[in-house]
Amino acid sequence: MRYVSTRGAWHDRPQPFLAILLEGLAPDGGLAVPFSYPAFSAGELDALAGRPYREVACAVLGRYADDIPPADLEGIVARAYTEEKFGGDAIVPLRELEPGLALLRVSNGPTLAFKDIALQLLGELFEYALARAGRTMTILGATSGDTGSSAEVAMRGRRGIDVFMLSPKGRMSPFQQAQMYSLPDPNIHNLAIEGTFDDCQDIVKAINADAAFKARHAIGAVNSSNGARIAAQIVYYVTGTLAARRAPGAPVDFAVPSGNFGNILAAHAAKRMGVPIRRLVLATNENDVLDEFFRTGRYRPRGAAETHATSSPSMDISKASNFERFVYDAVGRDPARLAALWRELESRGEFALAGSPAWDAVRGAGFVSGRSTHADRVATIRAIHSRYGDVVDPHTADGLKVGIEHRDPAVPLVCVETALPAKFAATIREALGRDPGRPAAFEGLESRPQRCVTLPARSGAVRDYLAAHARPAA
Repeated sequence: MRYVSTRGAWHDRPQPFLAILLEGLAPDGGLAVPFSYPAFSAGELDALAGRPYREVACAVLGRYADDIPPADLEGIVARAYTEEKFGGDAIVPLRELEPGLALLRVSNGPTLAFKDIALQLLGELFEYALARAGRTMTILGATSGDTGSSAEVAMRGRRGIDVFMLSPKGRMSPFQQAQMYSLPDPNIHNLAIEGTFDDCQDIVKAINADAAFKARHAIGAVNSSNGARIAAQIVYYVTGTLAARRAPGAPVDFAVPSGNFGNILAAHAAKRMGVPIRRLVLATNENDVLDEFFRTGRYRPRGAAETHATSSPSMDISKASNFERFVYDAVGRDPARLAALWRELESRGEFALAGSPAWDAVRGAGFVSGRSTHADRVATIRAIHSRYGDVVDPHTADGLKVGIEHRDPAVPLVCVETALPAKFAATIREALGRDPGRPAAFEGLESRPQRCVTLPARSGAVRDYLAAHARPAA
């Protein structure tokens, strides 16, 4: 398996997995993608049905990371996915709400969000790769709420790794903020940016575009711009499909709340690998850029003034960074065409695919979409609790609301649970009149001492802070 950039870099010398793992963004600003998707035969998939999660993970990841010896990969996976970290040996259990409707519980990790699935693995992979290379790494990331805490918990105390995490000041839930800002580890640096998540993400991309600065400080990525995260998330779409299907080879639909497009992109990749996923139901909140695209073919990211602060804050995103990987597939994996679209995006603020062959490819990829509002979230949380006794978080409620709107009784629908309700007490309290339960380890979290540095939404300010506090590359 070798990797190229969506915008053309590496096409003359495709890179192995361990190279793109440590690289983050490609030198041309593009994203690493497999040269081609590895495929499962129907028999290979059937053989994985009912197998332990770690075994399925090795089968999937071994196709994407074939420069890691199988025995080493097994050890990495075993350390990442423990019963202690994920509350049980299933790691990602399927909860059937009623026949044909299920929740895929991917939020049982140490920070109560689906990001733990990828980032616990990434922590082990980084430590393995850096030790082999005798290197250190400065991780520069951006978060709308969940990636930050998952990354910081996965990387805290790891040898040779410093983390600088940007988050939008005042736009996370108190629980999410406390999860990050209360960590005392000296290798964790929290930077509260006076802007939106999109501002944070733009700053990360701008700093990564400075090749000399990036090399001087060995800057790497934990955002879903890192292709290893997508590979890790493919695993639970394989296990979820095998657990929910009605017969070998029978199709399954997935509903996925989406802001940065990484989670649902992993489902798209699983489908390209031969996993029998029929439709992908994409749910947005009031920040509905992606819903607009899948309805109309027009991709128009919003500015900060048009990006709403909502009660599903991890989806308060108007520039979906992983969307570039999907469009790369839609334009026939043509880097010149992709780069032209992104130049158009930069100059005009939008592009449109409707009426083009690329739009035909989008329509054939099996996506449908919809939008959910605060009132929808509250109503869905109440309805799910009333009917099934389950309490879901606001993001999962968005996915359920839109997924049920598109539900086909002939095909099982699996809604991906992206976080636990403990992280969003205010909305749960509004919906159910009580606070959600929380694990004992998180009691009193919001009252713990917190530390962060507030910076303006300018790449220069963050660059200066990094230069003053990051260790030189080893």
